[in-house]
Amino acid sequence: MNNNNRRRSFRPRSQKNNFRRRNGTHANNNVSNFSNGNLNFNRNGSMTNPHNVEKTVQKFQQLAKDAQSNGDPVMVENYLQHADHYSRRLAELNEKNKDNAKSEKETDTSKQINKGPAQASS
Repeated sequence: MNNNNRRRSFRPRSQKNNFRRRNGTHANNNVSNFSNGNLNFNRNGSMTNPHNVEKTVQKFQQLAKDAQSNGDPVMVENYLQHADHYSRRLAELNEKNKDNAKSEKETDTSKQINKGPAQASS
């Protein structure tokens, strides 16, 4: 039997006495230090690049198509909701970039006007 397609369940690392984390703090048995890998993905700025967000939208749309062909309507809806979220994020980034480009153009124009004719040639 081939188990390659099975997902592994999360198994927390056993806490050892005096185990030091990378940031130098001691592990505390009373506090959960579970770190979600997706948080690091969003924290490193990759979701501020419109190209990366567009690829993510396409990825979820493809996953939805695959789930549709497998006959799983719940996963289809799940993936489409993710794709919708990232497409809204892409629209926000495009709007932000358009506004930034517009304000930069206005700033450049006002700098040229303020120079005056005598200073414009220098």
